[in-house]
Formats: sequence, structure tokens, C-alpha cells
Amino acid sequence: MTSKYATIDPTTGEVVREFATISDDAAAEALRLAHSAYLSWRNTDIAERAAVLLRTAALYREHATELAELMTLEMGKPIAQAKGEVELSASIYEYYAVTGPQLLADEKLDIAGAGSAVVRTAPIGALLGIMPWNFPYYQVARFAAPNVLLGNTVLLKHASNCPQQAAKIEELLVAAGAPIGVYQNVFASTGQVADMIASPLLQGISLTGSERAGSAVGAMAGQHLKKCVLELGGSDPFLVLPGADLEQAVKAAVTGRFGNAGQACTSSKRLIIDESVWDDFVQQFTTALADWHTGDPTSDQTKLGPMSTISGRDELAEQVDDAISKGAVVHVGGKTPDGRGAYYPATVLSGVTPDMRAHHEELFGPVAVLYKAGSVEEAITMANDSPYGLGSAVFTNDDSIAAAVTDRLDVGMVGLNTTIKSAPDLPFGGVKNSGIGRELGRFGLDEFANKKLIRSL
Repeated sequence: MTSKYATIDPTTGEVVREFATISDDAAAEALRLAHSAYLSWRNTDIAERAAVLLRTAALYREHATELAELMTLEMGKPIAQAKGEVELSASIYEYYAVTGPQLLADEKLDIAGAGSAVVRTAPIGALLGIMPWNFPYYQVARFAAPNVLLGNTVLLKHASNCPQQAAKIEELLVAAGAPIGVYQNVFASTGQVADMIASPLLQGISLTGSERAGSAVGAMAGQHLKKCVLELGGSDPFLVLPGADLEQAVKAAVTGRFGNAGQACTSSKRLIIDESVWDDFVQQFTTALADWHTGDPTSDQTKLGPMSTISGRDELAEQVDDAISKGAVVHVGGKTPDGRGAYYPATVLSGVTPDMRAHHEELFGPVAVLYKAGSVEEAITMANDSPYGLGSAVFTNDDSIAAAVTDRLDVGMVGLNTTIKSAPDLPFGGVKNSGIGRELGRFGLDEFANKKLIRSL
């Protein structure tokens, strides 16, 4: 069987190492093992489950350099940003280890009838996680940590281009004391994933990925009556409105759009700028990009490394070329560099119209699109004119404008004078085509839980 799992260096496009896809028998056995492990793990004292997560956090910090270097090798993230993701992931395991047990305490209900009633948050069984390459440790942590604490068991099918990181995650959880079967990495095929979802041994699926993948997995989950959480695409609006601190807004817009080479669901992809500050913002924004030139991702000084794959870079270039051919204005960048690797420059476009791909498709790379709004009302309309509804950012120091705008944005998350930054105790998720469900905080413990009522007389 030909494997699709391989480390491909995005700075060169060369295959570094390949991994075999598991057999159908091995996939079935992994699911049986996950179910068997659940039957005992669910009854393991919560303090012991928490201790596994706390040791996992410590191991992430102990192996931070190795983990970050693997990320840089497999998906091109600049090493400084990669180290930041490792620490964020460690903090998620630590959060659920320290805070999670109290979040799982029984909730006593104030009932009208006689006796008493409590709601207990109980596990439901073996789960499947299908995770992407763009935040390879963080995406897994926010799914695995709460569920391992809760008493569920996890099968993890990671992206095909980060196999060494996938294997390392399992290695660290096992080293932290997770019993065999509690967390398993599976180099599974699409057909094997479908078989797992159909199996009565699997109780839920969490996918972070494209809208297309989410639709396919959601359909299978629905067919087999399985709970699913889907964190999908985004085309986040970034609104700069009257009363904004432009220096603050520009700094946030640059990092919010070009961090991780723009390869994030919550990147600030659509910058909607009030006409009263348009000229100043555009000038300051484009000037600030001088430091965001592409470079060697292993250097601590590099802010913009390659994209994760050459095919992804080429797709982005086609979207930009389409916009330019139809009249979009290029302020910075916009031209694919010569040479090897998946590099693409920081690019800024304006004058994008509905007939251009850049208007209605997610630009998953270092390209910012600027839109001029004639009023706050027009800015809100433009922000909501998207099939996606994940995150957003609103910059203004006018309290009345801030209140009106944040209440009317059709998104799951709003940052006021900040972009959306993940934290262990903040819920993450969206509406519309951006997905179903929430992760992190106490919400991460509730998605794959049996909220069991216990009534006593």
C-alpha cells in the first residue's frame, strides 16, 4: 500500500522521510484497543488522569526545542513561532490538569420537587480526532487534553505532512503515563477513517480542517448518529473604525495576518478600513511589512517562512493572479519568487471585487485584502458578507461604536482592540460554514460528555 504520510521539507520540496499507512486490520485493532482502554480509563481516579496531563505538559517543555524543530522541518513554521506553539500546547495540558477536575464536579440542581438532583459530566467512549498541519501540536492538545481528563480515549489521525510530529505526540503522552490505548496515533487512510466512524465502538469525531472535509465527516457522523465537533475555515474580518488607535491596529493587523505565513483559520484575512483613516492605515500597514520578508525558518530572526506545501503556495498564487488580472491593486508583493521551496511574499491587495476569487474564497497564505468602508454600518455589512463566521477583530476606542459592532457581527469570537489569540481557558469556535461546537475552557469538557442526570428521593 502506498503511504501518503511523509515529511516533505517545504523549503526545498524534497521528501525527507516516509511512513507506512496502517493496514485495515491494524486500524480495526486500534479502535478495539481504544474501546477496551476506555472501559478502565473511565474508572481511573481523576487525580491520576490529571497527573498524566501535568506530566505531558512538563515533557512538552522539556522537549520544546526538539518539538519546535520538527514543526519547522515538516510545515515550515519559523522556529520562534514554533516554540511559542509548543508552550501554548503545554499550557493547555497544564490547564486541564490543574483546573479541569473542578470543572467536572457534579452540578447540583435547584429543583421544585422533592429530593435532590445533580448533573454529572461523564465520558462517552472512544473518539477520533482528525487534525490539520498548520498548528500540529496545539490543535491536538485542545482536543486530546480535555477528553483524556474526562475519561474518553483518543484515536488521532493527523495530517499527512506532519507524521513525525504525530508520532512524537503519542510518544510523550505514553511517557507521561497514559495507559496503552488511551491515546493512539493512527496513520489511517480515508477509507479506514470511514470504517471507524461507522463502527459502534466509536462515539464521536472532532475535525479541524477545510469546509469540504468537514462536510464529508459531518455527513458520515450524521449517518451513524455520532456526535461531531467541526472547526472549519474562516475569512475573519478585521475592522478599523473611527476612534481606533492606528499604531495599535497596524501592529495587530500585521501579526494577525502574516503570522504562521497566514495559514490560520483565524488569520485577519479581510481588513475593513473606515474611509476616514484609510490613507494613513494603508501607508503604515504596508510600511510595517518591511520586516516581513521570507527567510530561513530555522533562524530566530525569520518572521515569514515558507508555506507548508508547494501546491498550497501555487493555489494561493493563482488566487492572487486572478485578482490582479481583473483589476485588483497590488500594494506589496504579489509575485511568486524564483527558486525552490514553498515561499510566497507578504502581499497586500485592494480593489478586490465579487468577480474575483480573492473576494469569496479563503486565502490560506500571506495575503491581506483591504476594503474601504464608507461608514460603520457599511463595515458591519461587509464583515458579515461571508459564508464563514469564525473570529473577528474590531479596533475603536469609541465605546458606543464598539458595543454596536460586536453585537452585530455574525461570528463565534470577537476581539476588541485585539485579534483572537487562543488561550486554554477561552472558548474557541465559530458559526455558519466555520463549523459546529466549541473547544477549550470548560466547553472543551462538555462536547464529548454525557451530562448525566442523577435524581434522588
